[in-house]
Amino acid sequence: MNSLLRLSQLAGPAHIRALHSSASIWSKVPLSKFEPNAYLPYERLSQNVKIVKDRLKRPLTLSEKILYGHLDQPKSQDIERGVSYLRLRPDRVAMQDATAQMAMLQFISSGLPQTAVPSTIHCDHLIEAQKGGSQDLSRAKDLNKEVYNFLATAGSKYGVGFWKPGSGIIHQIILENYAFPGLLLIGTDSHTPNGGGLGGLCIGVGGADAVDVMADIPWELKCPKVIGIKLTGKLNGWTSAKDVILKVADILTVKGGTGAIVEYFGPGVDSISATGMGTICNMGAEIGATTSVFPYNESMYKYLEATGRKDIAEEAKKYQSLLTADDGAHYDQIIEINLDTLTPHVNGPFTPDLASPIDKLGENAKKNGWPLDVKVSLIGSCTNSSYEDMTRAASIAQQALAKGLKAKTIFTITPGSEQVRATIERDGLSKIFADFGGMVLANACGPCIGQWDRQDVKKGEKNTIVTSYNRNFTGRNDANPATHGFVTSPDITTAMAISGRLDFNPLTDELTAADGSKFKLQPPTGLDLPPKGYDPGEDTFQAPAGSGNVDVAPTSDRLQLLSPFDKWDGKDLEDMKILIKVTGKCTTDHISAAGPWLKYRGHLDNISNNLFLTAVNAENGEMNKVKNQVTGEYGPVPATARKYKADGVRWVAIGDENYGEGSSREHAALEPRHLGGRAIITKSFARIHETNLKKQGMLPLTFANAADYDKIDPSDNVSIVGLNSFAPGKPLKAVFKKTNGSKVEVVLNHTFNEQQIEWFKAGSALNRMKEVFAKSQ
Repeated sequence: MNSLLRLSQLAGPAHIRALHSSASIWSKVPLSKFEPNAYLPYERLSQNVKIVKDRLKRPLTLSEKILYGHLDQPKSQDIERGVSYLRLRPDRVAMQDATAQMAMLQFISSGLPQTAVPSTIHCDHLIEAQKGGSQDLSRAKDLNKEVYNFLATAGSKYGVGFWKPGSGIIHQIILENYAFPGLLLIGTDSHTPNGGGLGGLCIGVGGADAVDVMADIPWELKCPKVIGIKLTGKLNGWTSAKDVILKVADILTVKGGTGAIVEYFGPGVDSISATGMGTICNMGAEIGATTSVFPYNESMYKYLEATGRKDIAEEAKKYQSLLTADDGAHYDQIIEINLDTLTPHVNGPFTPDLASPIDKLGENAKKNGWPLDVKVSLIGSCTNSSYEDMTRAASIAQQALAKGLKAKTIFTITPGSEQVRATIERDGLSKIFADFGGMVLANACGPCIGQWDRQDVKKGEKNTIVTSYNRNFTGRNDANPATHGFVTSPDITTAMAISGRLDFNPLTDELTAADGSKFKLQPPTGLDLPPKGYDPGEDTFQAPAGSGNVDVAPTSDRLQLLSPFDKWDGKDLEDMKILIKVTGKCTTDHISAAGPWLKYRGHLDNISNNLFLTAVNAENGEMNKVKNQVTGEYGPVPATARKYKADGVRWVAIGDENYGEGSSREHAALEPRHLGGRAIITKSFARIHETNLKKQGMLPLTFANAADYDKIDPSDNVSIVGLNSFAPGKPLKAVFKKTNGSKVEVVLNHTFNEQQIEWFKAGSALNRMKEVFAKSQ
């Protein structure tokens, strides 16, 4: 049976007809220059939105229009915010190289011949910052040759576009080439929401979700609530778009956006550039939001035109009402921010929601004992590397140079893409940064994700760095838990590079020029878009051929073909051990560290050696030291898990609040499953990680009473009972048996729907996919 027929039986005829229907359903404007035969879906979206509005009989927010416009079955889909599971048809898939390895390995395991939707791979995560852009890129190409070859050949064979190393960071490439107003995109990176700067819903997911979409299976998302953020006033002076999201993080905290889309509106929106809106949406991942979005406006039109997509901008204009919220649309929460009075913020250390207005930062630093000397200042990354960001930072550096000053700190610049790099080099900005004492790094993630061979401090040495990045968890940038990382705008980062001090306020404080005179920095100036247009730089895109061979050597330590996880045996999970009871923050970085471990992202067994390395054990307050509850010996977490697995002992992990926040990396779900874990029991979960655990056949469960966390001892034996009647909305029960023979019974909640329960029974979502495909043949 051919693949199209098989997929149509699985997905249902409605979507296949939409995919292959006449132009009456699709606008005759290509999605991108790389996909001339795929068209904008505005007519289809309009039809679906009309169907839903007729059913709901109420105004819709912008995010609702985009989501509901992409419903698989708009006439029958149950729609209730925070309750329903929507079955959606995203327009495209994007994968960065670290997560694409596992996603493509899973897609290969599915047995399908081609991806069903436009998809791309972006090589940005495996390039370590060390000596500078060209040298670091050359080194990465050599070190990661096997992985890059796998991704290039797999992409070519299965229909996935391949952006070579050096092309830039996934989110910047998406913004420059693929994002458009009304888009629904899923990406295997938590900062995928960056595309909301062009009015699309771009949502971070795990690789298994990407595989579903590439396999033409409707993608499931719990119907999000909608948080409205009304912007009034106008950005001015030292205040930038970055300060908007830094303030929002202060208000909502790292979990305040969980289960919600953040939608910006109001007159203040029009004072922000498209790339500035991208910055705000990008860092929305740090508040746990499903994604963030802005309404279509003139700034987006200008950016689309500047990036060679005027036809898309014009087409979007015709659908303006589709791409903005209806009057009277209901938001579950509304926050108002006056841009006229918003001041620059600096957030950190160790968490992106600990905000200090610039005039309070010095006071907070001294009160808390944060190191005042700034060792390194880093600008760029996917969050803040636009032409506007670079020109504003350069205007500050120029002021210092005019006074005979250079950066007192180490100063690095990370271009977000080859296009940005080539353009700032052509326009003289790179020379300004070099004269200032800066080093331009490769067009890649680099220090933002821990790909940084830092040499200026020793591990364990207390120090401060200031960045324009988006995330600053403990050890995130340099694997040093004593590094105090602060996130702010490129403007403030550059100003602090001149002063070398965390307590420097450029709005009020003076600097001393080389001749001894005093001066104050003037507010930065910049350009939204390059007057000469963008220089595309080197061509780094490989179009898929739709054929070829993909080889994975059995002896490789970088890549490993996947074996299916065991199916559920139909019995309750009894007498399991507790591998670790985690206390405090446990992000996906704590569960599966990045940095040097990125090289093993395609080899599940090898990368599992980083499981829970930096999670804090509640029993002893230490990292990577847990007790084997069978032998009584203490050892590293991964080794203990491996010992349990070898001895046939199943285990669970106990977590605290917002467990799994941060990156979308599904390795944080794959590794526990691979090493014999069966459940993660916490006070609460971050959205992406909870879904990733379900996809791999794990049980993500939450205490019905959060206080029950304190009743659990690491030495308890755990039984999860009631699985024979496992059903949506029906809690499970856990029995914790103490060493003295007493028992504590605890009610555990879950968010599984019927389809997700089938994933658990099959052993994983991928196993279930294979079962369905087998039945359809």
